[in-house]
Amino acid sequence: MKLPNGPQSPPVMQMLRWITSPMSFMETCAKRYGDMFTIRLDSKSPPLIFVSKPEVLEQILTNDTKGLEAPGDTNLVFESLLGKHSVITISGAEHQRQRQLLLPPFHGERMRSYSQIISDITEKVISQHQIGQPFNIRSVTQAITLRVIMQAVFGLDEGPRAEKLQHCLAEMLEKGSSVLSAALLYFPALQRDFGPINFWGKQMRRQQAADELIYEEIRERQKQPDPSRTDILSLLMAARDEAGQPMTDEELRDELMTLLVAGHETTATALAWAFYWIQKIPSVRQKLLQELDSLGDNPDPGTIFKLPYLNAVCSETLRIYPVAMLTFARVVRTPVSLGGYELEPGTGVIGSIYLTHHREDLYPEPKQFKPERFLERQFSPYEYLPFGGGARRCIGLAFAQLEMKLALAKILSSRELELVDNGEVRPKRRGLVTGQDRPIQMVVTSQRQVKSPILQTTTV
Repeated sequence: MKLPNGPQSPPVMQMLRWITSPMSFMETCAKRYGDMFTIRLDSKSPPLIFVSKPEVLEQILTNDTKGLEAPGDTNLVFESLLGKHSVITISGAEHQRQRQLLLPPFHGERMRSYSQIISDITEKVISQHQIGQPFNIRSVTQAITLRVIMQAVFGLDEGPRAEKLQHCLAEMLEKGSSVLSAALLYFPALQRDFGPINFWGKQMRRQQAADELIYEEIRERQKQPDPSRTDILSLLMAARDEAGQPMTDEELRDELMTLLVAGHETTATALAWAFYWIQKIPSVRQKLLQELDSLGDNPDPGTIFKLPYLNAVCSETLRIYPVAMLTFARVVRTPVSLGGYELEPGTGVIGSIYLTHHREDLYPEPKQFKPERFLERQFSPYEYLPFGGGARRCIGLAFAQLEMKLALAKILSSRELELVDNGEVRPKRRGLVTGQDRPIQMVVTSQRQVKSPILQTTTV
């Protein structure tokens, strides 16, 4: 079997480059080897083919249940955090079952109820920052998204259990964002304590504390069911699969942890980038404020959600530095022809979202932040895929887009912001995803005139 060309350095060296500087590693490989290249991260595992050509990505992502599958063992790197029953770490019929149980809370009428939650929490968080006092914008976006997901998932915003769980999750994710933590996930043999170096043990204890709080909440709901509750936990506890079976407590825990982590950390990073670009480029900020101001008094969330330039800004934010660098890996199950290569069973294939979003033929001057791209043309799901694609496309993408747009509109319409330091901020690895290479310091310079609340609980 002939594979696409790729680096010939030892697998351990390729793994180290992937862990420490994934984006530059991918760019170097793409420049040298083209749209498809092969890397080897482990001498005992099959090679992994990276793909950034839309036509080939379409074949991969529409072939999910045929010659290519996303087995759970390709996503074991997530298991220590999310558990064995997460929709991310399972595959096949089990994955389809869990996905069907998870989908209802993120569609239709349920989505409309989240608008006021997002609005209220955004205002509470930003109001804590006084005029003239610098703050890290990611701390703000992290506080917003964590409290929003806590209230949407658990129906909890305040109270001892909510505060403890928020604290556990925030500390666990912050400590787990380093390159060291990523290395521990990719090298399972290192997942133990080494004398005074007990980083892994501390992380596991933080996770255990969070687990105990989640199980407490589940048990309390089981003892005192309340059919009037509409938070995601209540909906999942009431859900039944085709055989009439509910989720087990372990499945509930793993899916809740998945929603808390994936639905908070990723959106916080994307929002921080959006604020950075809006303040970094005056023309973008001016156009966006002009569009927001044109809505007049009391615009509803549905109107805000459909604003074309706001949508373009959010889309370009997710294009230039996508939080998820890759699609989930697929493994060849039956011989398949892909991009001119005949691949045998066992071969790993993965889509590079980052490289696809930086193709010159799709996005001229890809390193430049240009929201107008998304006003001038529409991109296919294989040219623009910040939420992945196929059977593993992110379940919460509509929720994330709603949260980004409403939080941006709320803050930008009511506060004048400025960057404290206009220097460049670059992307770097943050745990298993991407983040900023340094804090983005901002300051509220004044209140903007707001005649009445910007968001109301009307349709989205």
